[in-house]
Amino acid sequence: MNKPVSPLFGSAMGSRKDGNMGRMLVEQGKLTLEQAERVRRLQQEQGLRFGEAALQLGLVSELDIQQVLSRQFGYPYQDSAGNYPEALVAAYQPFSAEVEMLRSVRSQLMLRWFTGTRKTLAIASVNAGDGTSLLTANLAIVFSQLGLQTLLVDANLRKPRQHRIFNLAAGHGLADVLAGRSGLEPLAVAESFADLSLLPAGASVPNPQELINRSSFNALNQTLRSRFDVILYDTPACSSAADVLTIAARAGGVLLVVRKDHTRTADLGAFSDQLRRSGTEVVGSVLVSF
Repeated sequence: MNKPVSPLFGSAMGSRKDGNMGRMLVEQGKLTLEQAERVRRLQQEQGLRFGEAALQLGLVSELDIQQVLSRQFGYPYQDSAGNYPEALVAAYQPFSAEVEMLRSVRSQLMLRWFTGTRKTLAIASVNAGDGTSLLTANLAIVFSQLGLQTLLVDANLRKPRQHRIFNLAAGHGLADVLAGRSGLEPLAVAESFADLSLLPAGASVPNPQELINRSSFNALNQTLRSRFDVILYDTPACSSAADVLTIAARAGGVLLVVRKDHTRTADLGAFSDQLRRSGTEVVGSVLVSF
């Protein structure tokens, strides 16, 4: 006689997960012990999940449930007590439509670029103020949320922003590494994002283009590729520095940031042509509006 097949994850595991949710909500102060017991009674009476029962009783919000699920399934992000700017939406609003679009960009890049041995990508724009740094920061977070070892390098040695976005103390960074004044000690793990690391721009220097063109950049790139799955380079705007062409060429590919009602089509076309002539593949573009 054939024996019935048992499910790989039975009801005991489901109950344990729901129990974890109740405990976590109590620990966070979202539910009292008495309220958690009310939820469990309704859960048993109607055959609901713990979160569904808590929502039906009006004791928690959908956001409360999403936050607990994120912790249960290893999807890190910041709550309102975080220390990052509100514009870092991937950290604060991971379930918003805007972050869904970031995930869509991430998926396209995984399919079209980050395959095989390709691990590096420059993020670039025509004009300063087009949102390149924030887009790069948000993309780095959503890549790290996949569990990929992700590195964000601030290669804008003229007007760096990533140390401010991630609240890093002033110190050594990319400029110091390229000048031979530092090893990889400036690499920092982003708070609350275990799979996200940062290499800030470092010291203010009088010769950014010369540093970017040094052979030490190639050596650094190779070293980083051996340690990380995804490496994103934040770059200065094309209109303000030629550094971006060298950085993009070293990365091999570039994602263009196009600001709605701000980036001129002719300028974007000319920039794309320059990139291609320097041996860089234009992987795609992202339209931003603010």
